[in-house]
Formats: sequence, structure tokens, C-alpha cells
Amino acid sequence: MPERAFLYAIPRALYEERGIRRYGFHGTSHRYVAQRSAALLGVATEEFTGITCHLGNGCSLAAIEHGRSVDTTMGLTPLEGVAMGTRSGDVDPALIFHLARSGMELADIERMLLQESGLLGLSGHSQDMRELEVLALKGDRAAQMALDVLAYRVRKAIGALYAVLGRMDALVFTGGIGENSTFMRRRIVDGLGGFGLQLDAARNRAHSNCEGEVSSFGAQVKILVIPTNEELVIAREARELVSRKVEE
Repeated sequence: MPERAFLYAIPRALYEERGIRRYGFHGTSHRYVAQRSAALLGVATEEFTGITCHLGNGCSLAAIEHGRSVDTTMGLTPLEGVAMGTRSGDVDPALIFHLARSGMELADIERMLLQESGLLGLSGHSQDMRELEVLALKGDRAAQMALDVLAYRVRKAIGALYAVLGRMDALVFTGGIGENSTFMRRRIVDGLGGFGLQLDAARNRAHSNCEGEVSSFGAQVKILVIPTNEELVIAREARELVSRKVEE
């Protein structure tokens, strides 16, 4: 990522002396699906520009420009970004000070933000998307709101990353939720028609945990579902590293 994307607006000495900056996570997943997206679109990886959405218990989005990640939603830690299974995602930093001054211990605040928030905290029931979708269909208001918040935050992040890129060849879903939840994919894409995104209902239902296109025929921007394969990326990079060492 360029400095403008990875620097926090805090004293620069914290970056220079302590390495405090935005790093991002799920890199192997974003790399794999970006490469597969390019292959499905019939272009070289360095020609692909799009947004990849790794949605699971942990959620992150990445802006891919010419095959390289130039921004992402996670930061110094996996807590930054959109709402997740048990992680809060972005909150006002002053929330921590407010809770601490109210008598809450720092360790308890950390546990709450990491393990008791997100879908679990909002619903009060579960972090499992399958369970929440069933509860939501039964009229459970808290489950419905948890799903609304996740879809809204992801949709807003897509808009922000689109502003970074200026265009996209495809929007890509991966991860446990991204690959399997036809309901959440539909909720996220609803309202993004201005970006050229149109979801085909039949295609969307047909692609649960299988690779393929779920956008409407003739849509300006492709919507793809690609099951991630982080192990394959790790194996390829390990092989490349070993090959270089042997050559040296």
C-alpha cells in the first residue's frame, strides 16, 4: 500500500520508531481470488482491477489495482474495518476512553471488542451466519439488525474502495459468508447499481460454495464468487522462495 493508505494521522514518530501503521490481513486470500478473477475474466493478473471481499468470522475488503492490493479495510490489527463475527470493526477511538473512565477495565474492553461484539454482540444470540439468517426469517429483530449492520458496513466499504480505484472490473466474494450466503450477497449488492453492479437472483442461488459469476447478463461490472485457497498461495510462494534459494 502507498503511504497515504497505510499511515495513521498520528505523530509520524510512532510509525518510524515503532512501526505503527495499517498492515491489513487476509492477504493470501485476497491474492488468490484476485488471480482467479483475472483468469475467469481472461486477462493477466496485472490487468485486473477490482474489489475483493473476504467475508467470514473475520471480514476484510481489499482494493486491487492492476493485480496489486493498494488499500484494505483492516489495519494494525484485524480489529479495524467492517463488523465481523465477534469483532466490532471500526468504532470511535474515544469509546475506549469513555468506557475506561466509566470503570471498565482495559482487558475487559479489549475482550469485548474482540470476542463479544460484531454479529454476536448485536444479535445477542450467535456469530454464525446460518443461525442468524434463520432467526431473522422468523422475525428476530436483533438478528435482523445484526445482518443489516454487516451488509451496510460492507456496502459502505465497497463505496470507499471504489473511490480509491475509480473503476472496477469485478466485485468478488470469498470466505465462509461470501462463498455461501446468497442472502448476504444480495443484501450487500442491493443499492450498488450506480457502480454498474447487478446481481442475478438465479445465478446467485446457484453459486453456493462454488466458483462462478453471479452478476446479471450484460452487467457493466462482474460479480464473482470464488472459494478461497490460501494454502495453495502459501505453497506456491514457498516453492518460489525455495527455488530462489537453490539458484543462489
